[in-house]
Amino acid sequence: MAVVPLPAAGQTLVAIRDTGFVVNGKPTYEGRQWKGRSIEGLLFNSRMVQGIFDDFNPETRQLWKYPDTQEWNAERNTKEFIAAMPLWRAHGLLAFTINLQGGSPTGYGNKGWINSAFDSLGNLRQPYFARLERILNRADSLGMVVILGLFYFGQDQVLLNETAVVRAVDNAIEWLFNSGHRNVLIEINNECNIKAYDHAILKPERVPELIRRVRAKERDGRRFLVGTSFGGGTIPTAGVVQSSDFILLHGNGVKEPERIKEMVQQTKLVEGYRPMPILFNEDDHFDFEKPMNNFIAALESFASWGFFDYRMKGETDYRQGYQSVPVDWGINSERKKGFFNLLNAITDGPEGSHPINHLKEKQ
Repeated sequence: MAVVPLPAAGQTLVAIRDTGFVVNGKPTYEGRQWKGRSIEGLLFNSRMVQGIFDDFNPETRQLWKYPDTQEWNAERNTKEFIAAMPLWRAHGLLAFTINLQGGSPTGYGNKGWINSAFDSLGNLRQPYFARLERILNRADSLGMVVILGLFYFGQDQVLLNETAVVRAVDNAIEWLFNSGHRNVLIEINNECNIKAYDHAILKPERVPELIRRVRAKERDGRRFLVGTSFGGGTIPTAGVVQSSDFILLHGNGVKEPERIKEMVQQTKLVEGYRPMPILFNEDDHFDFEKPMNNFIAALESFASWGFFDYRMKGETDYRQGYQSVPVDWGINSERKKGFFNLLNAITDGPEGSHPINHLKEKQ
């Protein structure tokens, strides 16, 4: 297991150097190779979007009750998230995606729940940001990067109109500047091409306006790096590529690893592409025990890869999945172990080894 040197609190700074990421002035996974391929500069990550989840709808809130208490508790969720972070980091995870409007708490689909860190006018809901601040603080102390999504297509309808969307962006970025965190990458919205978005400014044709708006905001000579994501298997538009600091891809629906490689190559051919990181931050395909899978295909294309796990149809074990609420944030299901086994082998362990079969006992 990796020995993780911890930077001083408040000092984790993420930056970009050509096609890779730099943390505190050094490339990520500095000097590390896996099976002859360099991973220096990559940002392996996991989709952990529900870290500040809550539900304002009393009719659906009871769906998220914990099996041991039979009630939902947003503070418990965040507390357990934070408690699990050192274990993720110790096994090679450098980043995770969290979203101010979460993601589907059933994995896929949205049916009436209300989970938004913004109110209808784009003002900040302070309990959400208090929970977020605790997560950012812990990530900062662990030298981790947070990919912070602002909007989700199942919740953007909470915002009254386009003016509220713009205000929400401005308020969130202002809050981040005031918080002092420098370990944050901005994802404007999750899968901007999904038709469920209510507001035109969050769709592919116009979302570059919000990307450029964030890029234009500076304080003390610094700004936040920003991009947005597209649905599984989709190549980003020229407008998004031209306006972004990094490219976010999703592997949902991509069953063949070769298609992951094709997506990377096709992205590099989009008009306006220049040397910049390409990062998958959502993929619900696994096969971690096989010699080739989507994770490895991304690595071989020098693209970062992100794990997306949820409780699938027929699964009732609360330990399954990182997106389904309530969440067990530990590493104690077979899929979670499979991901962290491979991640540890790639980032620190002997090549090809899968040593993490005892993770439950380690927590």
